[in-house]
Amino acid sequence: MADSSWDGRRDAFREATMWFVETTRSCAGRWDEVGLGEWTVRDLVGHTSRALLTVEAYLDQACASVVVPSAAQYFTSALATRGDPAAVAQRGREAGAALGPDVVRSVSGIASRVLARIASERADATVATPVGGMHLQDYLPTRTFELTVHTCDLAVALGLPLDVPQRAASESLDLMGQLAARNGQGGAMLLAATGRRALPAGFTVL
Repeated sequence: MADSSWDGRRDAFREATMWFVETTRSCAGRWDEVGLGEWTVRDLVGHTSRALLTVEAYLDQACASVVVPSAAQYFTSALATRGDPAAVAQRGREAGAALGPDVVRSVSGIASRVLARIASERADATVATPVGGMHLQDYLPTRTFELTVHTCDLAVALGLPLDVPQRAASESLDLMGQLAARNGQGGAMLLAATGRRALPAGFTVL
């Protein structure tokens, strides 16, 4: 079971962040290889880095009120207003390019800066997300989820083992279960996870 305390959520985020940084170090010389879909490895790293950068950006924006109560509700709201997939893909490419010639150094610097910021923030700090204001303690698991899932994508692209850190995995799986339950997909996930039935083709909780 995921630790839902503020310290627990920060620990899960830290684990996911450091796994992303470590995996990025294995990308050297492979930036133009296939990463995920139409993204190169560099594009995928760029997109994943946005899971860190948005924490800073949304903390720095004025937030009039808190209207999104949980990480699960964040994804439900975000998916209901999902933008053009081509625009999402382009933002990933732009984020990858913005990392500059030394991608590993850039990612490490971003990670250090954001982790220091999180360590200094209160659980009830507010963030202005695209779907409404949230408390940081509720928004942070969405970033842990994004970091964990996309670092899995990166590990697959590089042929690395899926050594997901325990706290990051626990929090991400917990959030995935909440989304499945909300979407009426709990039964399919339970049967698949216990070896009783394969998931339907194209299954996703997002």
